Amino acid sequence: GCTTVEEYYFVLGMFQACLYFAAIFQAISCGIHYLASVFLVQTPKFLCDAPSNITDILYRNHSSTSLADIWTHYKPGDGPVVVRTAGGDQWELSPCLKVLRLDAINFKYEFFGNKTVESCGGFVYDHSEVEQSIVTDYDLVCEKEWLAKLAQPTFMLGVLIGALVFGDVADRIGRRPILMATSLCQFIFGVTVAFTGNYYLFVLMRFLLAMVSSGYLVVVFVYVTEFTGIKVRTWTSMHVHAAFAVGIMVVALVGYLVRVWWIYQIILTLSTSPFLLYCWKFPETPFYLMAKGRYKEAQELLDTMAYFNSLPPTLKVSELKDECDGELLNDNKQEDGRAMQVKKRLSILDMFGSLKMAGRSATCWAIWFIGSLGYYVFSLGSVNLGGNQYINLFLAGAVEVPSYLIGCIAMDRVGRKKTCAPALLLGGVACMLIIVVPQDIEILAIVLSMTGKFAIAIAFGLIYLYTCELYPTIIRSLAVGSGSMMCRVGSVVAPFCVYLADIWIYLPQLIVGILAFIIGILTMFLPETLGQPLTSTLEEAEALGSKPNTKNAAVDALEMNQTIKA
Repeated sequence: GCTTVEEYYFVLGMFQACLYFAAIFQAISCGIHYLASVFLVQTPKFLCDAPSNITDILYRNHSSTSLADIWTHYKPGDGPVVVRTAGGDQWELSPCLKVLRLDAINFKYEFFGNKTVESCGGFVYDHSEVEQSIVTDYDLVCEKEWLAKLAQPTFMLGVLIGALVFGDVADRIGRRPILMATSLCQFIFGVTVAFTGNYYLFVLMRFLLAMVSSGYLVVVFVYVTEFTGIKVRTWTSMHVHAAFAVGIMVVALVGYLVRVWWIYQIILTLSTSPFLLYCWKFPETPFYLMAKGRYKEAQELLDTMAYFNSLPPTLKVSELKDECDGELLNDNKQEDGRAMQVKKRLSILDMFGSLKMAGRSATCWAIWFIGSLGYYVFSLGSVNLGGNQYINLFLAGAVEVPSYLIGCIAMDRVGRKKTCAPALLLGGVACMLIIVVPQDIEILAIVLSMTGKFAIAIAFGLIYLYTCELYPTIIRSLAVGSGSMMCRVGSVVAPFCVYLADIWIYLPQLIVGILAFIIGILTMFLPETLGQPLTSTLEEAEALGSKPNTKNAAVDALEMNQTIKA
């Protein structure tokens, strides 16, 4: 059958292995840019600008002659810093206002006389942790604080729009041009962000950077799946996620070494620039060439692949095409009339056609949503957990790698549902346990948070394939597309969820924990798809998990290919 021929070439041979690692190398930069804002928009401790010529400083029971010595003791919201000038004036400095003490005689921390309140003319920052960030450059504090908080949600909005635009364009003009264009733009916009010199331009360039990064990530999934065989497809798609996790670790490392935001941004952008030197050598995928009728190029590509993989160049495009067409024809003849009608009026409403399918679709969407929300809440929020923020972020990236490994093995051994549901429940329990941890045992909170991230990453990595298997051919692309839309909604909501840590440090984790637990319970009601053939009609899909289904495995493989390309 079609698949046997396909398997002969499309396993992970030398040719595909080189292409695969080359393509996912650039996926690291997507992880980098998605999380770079953690340190770009970092707010250090700050106070209202102090008057010049300060002679003495008091804070609680600490005294000093320079502000720099006070920062280590200063806690925002825990009383003002009192300063005395050479002229004898006494000021109380808080983050967003300063108070002049009237007729003060003794220099003490407590003062019960009359005061006048003034607004800040500027701000002084603690430069021990953050040398320079967007916040210190453009004073995005107090009434301008919301601007700093808007930087990440606008980036995630760019991710959402980029995924919609580039996924569609890649089907029209090919995978290769999009991979090249998006990586070149990633480089250009990434460097431009560092030289914006103005907050609004900074947000705009980050928005464009988000669009191209997201476009690359969407198209690279399709690209690697069209070059690798069914046997290794689970592994290859999972490890694109792993490359993203490496990006998170790079951010933590560079953030630790470089504390000036624009130098940090340039180094992060340059770290994946070698990709530009070889991406123009990438071939177009054989399936795309065949779909567009460019058989001569497809044939040359198949011969090159055979040569690299040390196989005889016996496979002809015509064979591959005829066999696949033949199988599709046989498959279509049985349901030709019905399929034609269905094709015309298929919409997202068909995912909610019956009560059973509506429940399934709602649960799937919920898993996509919580997967993405949990993923970004844990990654972006890891720096608020206490302890060393750089180590926390590094760990948040590092726990992902084993989670994909375990996820892959568990998916094929115990099944999709039996991996996804326990992972979500574990994530939920870990998050809810964070709340009972005493504040002074930071290490325990960090361990629980990483457990949550580990568990959610398993569910997030698995849902792509699980959705493909839960829906029939006629609506499969729509199901995966709408799922990833929910996933993008989750990522836009995530930064706002992280900001709730201002109300209570563990509130974001609590919200994710409760949702993950509820969705984990709902996942138990989904059918198991491990070892089940792919369905082609809504009736077959609805019957999943209730009655045995018999269908040719070769047709399956072919259908899976069609979906991945769609």
